[in-house]
Amino acid sequence: MNAGLFRPLTVEAPRPAPPQALSLRPAMALAARLLRQPRPDIAQAAVERWQVAPGSCTQVRRAKVLPGQFERIAGSEFASISEVVRQFKGDFEAKQSATIGYRLKNALLHDGVLYAGGTLRHLQRRSRFLPVARAPREEARMALFESWLGNRWFGNWLSDDCLTYRLAENAGIPFTTHGSGGHVPDYERALDMLPVRGPSAFFRELVLFDDAAHNENKRLRAEAMRQRLIRGPIERHPGVFLLRGRSGDARFLTNESEIAETLARRRGFQVLDPSHAGLEEIVRACGGAKVVMGVEGSHLVHGLAMMPPDGCAFVIQPPLRAVAALKLLTDRQGQDYALVVGEGTNHAFTANIDEIERTLDLV
Repeated sequence: MNAGLFRPLTVEAPRPAPPQALSLRPAMALAARLLRQPRPDIAQAAVERWQVAPGSCTQVRRAKVLPGQFERIAGSEFASISEVVRQFKGDFEAKQSATIGYRLKNALLHDGVLYAGGTLRHLQRRSRFLPVARAPREEARMALFESWLGNRWFGNWLSDDCLTYRLAENAGIPFTTHGSGGHVPDYERALDMLPVRGPSAFFRELVLFDDAAHNENKRLRAEAMRQRLIRGPIERHPGVFLLRGRSGDARFLTNESEIAETLARRRGFQVLDPSHAGLEEIVRACGGAKVVMGVEGSHLVHGLAMMPPDGCAFVIQPPLRAVAALKLLTDRQGQDYALVVGEGTNHAFTANIDEIERTLDLV
C-alpha cells in the first residue's frame, strides 16, 4: 500500500474573517410559502449556464438473480416497486443527461438553504428558523459541490458529491456545509480535497452543478477516484462482506454474522465492519475484491467506489425496502450486480445462505 494515501493535510494560514452580510431572505421565503407562492429552484436565478459534459447512454445490465426473488419484494424506496424491478431486470439502454454548470450572483447560504434572486434550494434540514440571516461575505468565486442526498447519506456523498468536487475545484474555491466526521477526513486526504467549510455565507459569485446524471464524464471521474484511492497494485481475492449491523436506517439482517462467517469459511471472503475500520483497511479489503457483499445501504459504497472494474456488487435486499440506487453505480461503471431478497420486516429479516451461494455461482 502506498504510504502517500495517508499524507497529512496541508496546513494553511487562517483565513481572515470576512465582513458580515445581513439578509431578510429567510423571512421573505417563509412569507411566500405561507401565501402558497412556492419559490422556484435556485438554477432559475443563474446569470450564466453552460454544458460541462454532454449526455450519454448507459447499458442497464440484467442483475444476477435466482428465479422467484422479485416476487418477494413487497415495498420499495425512492421509486415504485415496478420501477425498481425494471432496473434489476435490465436489458435496456438509459439516456443520461448532460452535466450543467450554473453561475449565481449575490447568493445567500443560511441554515441549510441556498437563496438567490427570489429562488431557493434546500441542502440540509433547517436546524432552526431565524427571519434575519447574518452570514460571512465571501468575495472570492466559490463553487458548491454538495447535495441534499449527499448531506443525508454518506453513500451519496462518496459516490456523487466527491465526484462533483472535481468540477468545483476547476470553477472556483470548493465550498461545503458538510461536516467532517466519520470517514470524511480520510477520504478527503486520499482524494486531495481541501474545501472551505462553513454553515453559512453570502457569495458574490457562486457556481453550482447539475451533476446527478450518470453520464460518461461522471464514469471517468469515478474511475479516476478509484485510482486515487488504490494508488498502486493490490491483491485480488474472492470477495468481502461489509457488515451493517444495526447502523443507519432500520433494516437489520438477523443472520448477518452467520452468513458472513459461512462465506469466509466456504468461499474465502474477508469480513469487515467499515464503521470500525480505517480507510487503509477498507482499501485493502475492497480494492481487490471480486465481490462486494452486504445489506443494501451506504456502507456498501465504500466497496463500490474501489472494487475492480470486473467486480460485482452483491446486495441483500430487505423485502419491504428494495432499492436500486447502488445498481445505478454498477451500471455506470459497466460492472455486475447480484441480489437476493430477504424475508421478514425492515426491523428484522433473514436471508437464505443457500440462495446466496447459488447466486454467487452465477457471478
